[in-house]
Amino acid sequence: MSSEKALEGHQPQAATQVQVADAAFEGDPAGALYWPGPGLLAVADLHLEKGSSFAARGVLLPPYDTAATLGRLAAIVACYDPQRVIALGDSFHDPDAHGRLAPADRDTIASLQARRDWIWISGNHDPELPRDLGGVVASEVAIGAIAFRHEPTGAVGEIAGHLHPKARVATRGRSMERRCFACDGDRAVMPAFGAYAGGLSIRDVAFATLFPSLAFMAHVLGDNRLHAITAARCY
Repeated sequence: MSSEKALEGHQPQAATQVQVADAAFEGDPAGALYWPGPGLLAVADLHLEKGSSFAARGVLLPPYDTAATLGRLAAIVACYDPQRVIALGDSFHDPDAHGRLAPADRDTIASLQARRDWIWISGNHDPELPRDLGGVVASEVAIGAIAFRHEPTGAVGEIAGHLHPKARVATRGRSMERRCFACDGDRAVMPAFGAYAGGLSIRDVAFATLFPSLAFMAHVLGDNRLHAITAARCY
């Protein structure tokens, strides 16, 4: 998917507030968080070049995931025009992924970084991020009471990725499974943004160590808005 095509039709939605500690974010159904005060946009787990990584191991997938992911990201950036973008780790699927980027994808990344601050958070898939793709590399970033990092610790004020939360719910006699934000008002785990990124059920034990009860919310990604559903209703 080209960036131009991805831009078509993505307009600011009716804001879905996602509260983390003392900060109010706007949750976008594409899977991004926007913080209006500092003009900050956060995305997690792009997993660029996952398709080519699998192909090298003999698992053939269509080699379009990086262009599709960057196209969606370009649409979000155009929509909010943030002053700062933070990519919360695992932006690249493996340590060599950045070397396999097509020239057009490198150009897209450069255009997204133009006239704004860009921060790459290191993740478990990309612990040594490249220094030749622009932006700043960090292990985590703290802004006031909010900490942005890759792997969640359960700390108050934390926004993290890594776990790729998804929720399965029953609706109108059938089940639906989609990516979601997992949030209890004190901390949030963001959905994976990458086209080929998988998901982990919010009922998995990995989330039980972060959230003390099933009263936390799954902000499920819909076509035009987020749908807030308690974790207790998911399975």
